[in-house]
Amino acid sequence: MTRTAIGAPSKDDGAVPAGVTVFDDDYPAVANLDPALLRALREAAADALEDGVTFYVNSGWRSPAYQNELLREAVVKYGSEEEAARWVATPETSQHVRGAAVDIGHTEAKAWLAEHGAAYGLFQIYRNEPWHYELRPDGCSTMYPDPTHDPRMQR
Repeated sequence: MTRTAIGAPSKDDGAVPAGVTVFDDDYPAVANLDPALLRALREAAADALEDGVTFYVNSGWRSPAYQNELLREAVVKYGSEEEAARWVATPETSQHVRGAAVDIGHTEAKAWLAEHGAAYGLFQIYRNEPWHYELRPDGCSTMYPDPTHDPRMQR
């Protein structure tokens, strides 16, 4: 994993500073998202801008090393691998590593997506993560309580 001078994950690993939007291709966290997901996000974001809402990217694509670092930090924070798994996936199962998930920031954007996201195929997947969105063009019949209930997360 590439690190900045202070030891934090770098832009090349998918780290983003505050203020990055879904239109900022200078950041791998945005540019490395699945093209269909990025198209849907940008279409939704353009429409949301008409309502005065900006989609900020708190996290998008992540390198496997960055994902592993986030998982290690979550184990320390939550006290066990089992509890950490409610919030952070392994690099092998993470939709972020695949570029298939995005965490949207700011309350207004999350509220806008909760109301309008389905029209773009964008769905909140986990009840405990109102910021986490994935593209499901055919709809999403299941919202899991947290990632531990998602069959894709089983190791």
